[in-house]
Formats: sequence, structure tokens, C-alpha cells
Amino acid sequence: MTTVNALDQYRLLGRSGLRVSPLSLGTMTFGSDWGWGADDAQAQRIFDAYVERGGNFIDTSVNYTNGTSEKILGGLIKGKRERVVLATKFTMARDKGNPNSGGNHRFNMVNSVETSLRQLDTDRIDLLYLHAWDFTTSPEEVMRSLDDLVRSGKVLYLGICNTSAWRIAQMQTLADLRAWSPFVALQIEYSLVERTVEHELIPMAQALGLGVLPWSPLGGGILSGKYSRTDLTHENAADISPTRKGVIASSGHLTERALEIADVVLEIAAEIGVTPSRVALAWVLRNPAVVSPIMGARTLAQAEDNFGALDIVFTDEQYNRLNQASAIAPIFPDRFIGRPMVQQLIFGGSTVKSGR
Repeated sequence: MTTVNALDQYRLLGRSGLRVSPLSLGTMTFGSDWGWGADDAQAQRIFDAYVERGGNFIDTSVNYTNGTSEKILGGLIKGKRERVVLATKFTMARDKGNPNSGGNHRFNMVNSVETSLRQLDTDRIDLLYLHAWDFTTSPEEVMRSLDDLVRSGKVLYLGICNTSAWRIAQMQTLADLRAWSPFVALQIEYSLVERTVEHELIPMAQALGLGVLPWSPLGGGILSGKYSRTDLTHENAADISPTRKGVIASSGHLTERALEIADVVLEIAAEIGVTPSRVALAWVLRNPAVVSPIMGARTLAQAEDNFGALDIVFTDEQYNRLNQASAIAPIFPDRFIGRPMVQQLIFGGSTVKSGR
């Protein structure tokens, strides 16, 4: 894979011709409504630093910081609208107690898009994600409704997040068979502490033309070295925690294994002479399926540190150490099919080179 070392060395997003930066600016941290985000002035500094370096891919959601993220972003893109690729998401409820203010059905989809357009003060969404599978709406309703939004001009491209590989494959096949707008982007959690997506989701994305955009590439901040064994907790609250540590704990990131992986990241960061955040991000960027990891900075210093991940070059030994420390066990059927006896039965003892 060609080394990318600048935000203005753009990549194509999945099967589309859309050109996006190799790091996406996540704005879940824009707004202090949840207790730990960046205020308007800090958000302005982060946004300006990103755009001035050629960054053009901005990520938000209708519900981030209760809508404040989109409102702040709407002000920031004034005068720069045609230079940025604006991505937002629908699914999550915005009105507690109202069952139709969340979900993937047409009713919420349309209302969410109209809400985002108002909050962003724009006439279109460049990339609209389904934020998470709701287990109730049919794939046909979802894909037909998304296609209608694209045909209306309010949405240009489609993506999906946090959904099983088999379900995404079903929906992508529906779109292809019925000439509906397909997905071009897949946003999933992916980092040194969350590699299980390598089993199904990432191979599926490569096969079906979806560019992969990892969220939480720093493992919720654990790979930045900010947490230690004294921070381990069993906290698992349903409501959004007022502290960043509480959010990470409730998401299941803060574990002994994650801290062991973080130790290796810290060792390699010290060897290279960079921050552990850059090492963690640089590792994600090495995956050929990854188009643009989503960086979520709360301060200008954090943003500028993340930009530096584009300059990192690992030795083979360092890269292998990171892979070994974070390795995941194979699952069925790969666990079974990969055994020597089964390979011998499949290929009759011959060596066959795959053309794929």
C-alpha cells in the first residue's frame, strides 16, 4: 500500500469516485452538552487546523451532543461548503419516550435527515450513514427509503455502521438487483484493541465495494496511554456518562487485555520517538481496506498529534509486534478450514494459488 503522509493525498471512497482525506475529522467531541466535549472556540481551532492542511472529510451525527455538534459544524463550514465532504448519520433517538424518534424506518429516516439539514444549515448531506441496525425495520424498507433520499438530491452517497456483515451483504445485494443506490462506506470500530471485524466485516467491505472508516482507532483513548490498571472498572451504565472514562468503561473498552496491548504501543512509540496515539492510528492506516480513520480530538493539540500519524513508518519487526500483541483467534469456519487435514482434503495435497 502506498504511504500517505498528508491530509491532501486523497483516496477514493469505496466504489464511488468521491475523493476524501486519509483521516476524517470526527465531531462527536464538538459541544459540551455531554460534559466532556470541545466548546465553540476549541472546535473552531480544530476544524481550521484540519481544513488548512487539506482535510476535507467531516463526520458527525444528528444526535451528537444532542444536536450541538451539527449546529457548530454548520457554522464552521460557511464559505467552505463545496470544499468539504459532509457525513452524518441517522438511527439514534432524539426524543426520549418517542419510539419513532429512533430506528431505521422511513419515518425516522426522513425526520432525521430534515433535522440534520436544519442543524447543519445546508441543502444536502454528502454521505448519510445508517448508524446501527435496529433489528425491526426490513432491509427492503431501508434500502428503498435511502434510494428515495438520494433521488431527491438531499443525500448524495450512502454508508452503514455497526451492522452484521451478512445483513450488509443482503442489503447491498438488494440495492444492486433493484438498481437502488448502494452503500459506498462502512463505518466500524477498528483498532489494536478491536480486531474481530477482520473476521467478516472487513473482507465483506473489500468484496462489495465499501470503503472502511474505523471509529475509535485509539481504542477509546486507551491506546493513547492515558489509562492504567487503577482505572479498571465494571461500570456499565445505560445513560451517557458525564466523564470520558465512564463512556470508555461502559463501551467495554477498558479491560486488562486492552491495557496489555497499550503497553506494547507505548514501547514502540518510545522507540520511534512519537506519541502512542500516532502509533495506534498509523497501525490502522496500514490496512489496505481502510480509507480514512475517524479522529476525535477534544483539543487542538490532540488533533495536531493525530495528523502526525500520517508520517509514521514502522519497521517490519515493530509492525509484527503490534500484530502479535493484538492477535485474535480464528473463528468457525476459518478455524476449521484452515487446518492442515482439511486443506489436504480440499486440494488433494496440491498447492493452488488463489486469483483473488
